[in-house]
Amino acid sequence: MSVDRVMSSTLFEPLLRSRGGVTLVGGGELAAPVLRRALALAPRLVAADGGADAALALGLRPERAVGDFDSISDAARAALGTARLHHVAEQASTDFDKALRHVAAQFVLAVGFAGARLDHTLAAFNVLARHPGRRCLLLTEREVAFLAPRALRLRLTPGTRLSLFPMAPVRGEGTGLRWPLAGHDFAPGGMIGTSNETVAAQVDLRFSADAMVTILPAEYLEAALTGLGAATHPGA
Repeated sequence: MSVDRVMSSTLFEPLLRSRGGVTLVGGGELAAPVLRRALALAPRLVAADGGADAALALGLRPERAVGDFDSISDAARAALGTARLHHVAEQASTDFDKALRHVAAQFVLAVGFAGARLDHTLAAFNVLARHPGRRCLLLTEREVAFLAPRALRLRLTPGTRLSLFPMAPVRGEGTGLRWPLAGHDFAPGGMIGTSNETVAAQVDLRFSADAMVTILPAEYLEAALTGLGAATHPGA
């Protein structure tokens, strides 16, 4: 087992606990409306390293900043104070992973981790695959992505684009999609499910493993949260 896999599977004492949602902000591409939308559903804010600068630039003060701190500025350190800073020295995992594993919440909305660079987006998908027990959704201006559980029910407008990307070998089946999943062996280097389309208002999906990243248009964030069984009201 690789070092980074060990780090992600290790149990950590949470720095922040929430009965509702937590917003994680990263230092990547970040639009203010996306962060505001996330905070409306998950009002408690945690920054991953340089995400602290992004939050402070928008007038927001994270409750915690977590990371190896190779990106956070001295000004952000001073603005937050030592009590809100949690340094994780290891370099075997991303700051997204470091922050996620130190948060215990009903669900997590992650912004500023995907979209600007392909390697950052792939790294974020990797983190989703490492934490199959977490309800964590990546939110950008255009899309929302999350690791599907073994059974997933979504209520979507017919004609909605729904893409599936396997992070490991996995089989699937279900109803409500234009192109059926049954009978296909999905794998990162094999069959993938780009740009499928819903043909019914209810989509029921089942997977053989916790390995399928689901990607929807961003307007279906609330539908994704409902499908994952996550409360969408602000929590303590």
